Amino acid sequence: MPDQPTRPAMTMREIREHLGHATPGLPDVEATVTRIEVSLLPVGDINRKYYRLFVERTIRGTWTVHDGHGGYDIDGDWAPGLAVAHEFDDSDDAVALAKRLAPSVTVNGLTAADAYRRTHPTP
Repeated sequence: MPDQPTRPAMTMREIREHLGHATPGLPDVEATVTRIEVSLLPVGDINRKYYRLFVERTIRGTWTVHDGHGGYDIDGDWAPGLAVAHEFDDSDDAVALAKRLAPSVTVNGLTAADAYRRTHPTP
């Protein structure tokens, strides 16, 4: 095999710049998840916006579960405002609480489970 001139391999950053996926001289753009929406109702359901909970990152780096009006403590009890919301160290634990609470989110006396059964009847 004939000798080929050697050149150093391109770094991933150089490859991305060459392809136009990164701008030379600027750092990579970062994306950070700070809010997760949790609902029993599927995306596209007209009632989802009323029956959803949020798992949101705080400025301290912890995670809380709330509905936009009040927060939930570690036992799933709701109180107005976010001051009572339990602060989880891990988003997975907060999402687990939100998923447990999602079917019982109540609006005008109707739970998310009731709303689901009304709009998605079983065949």
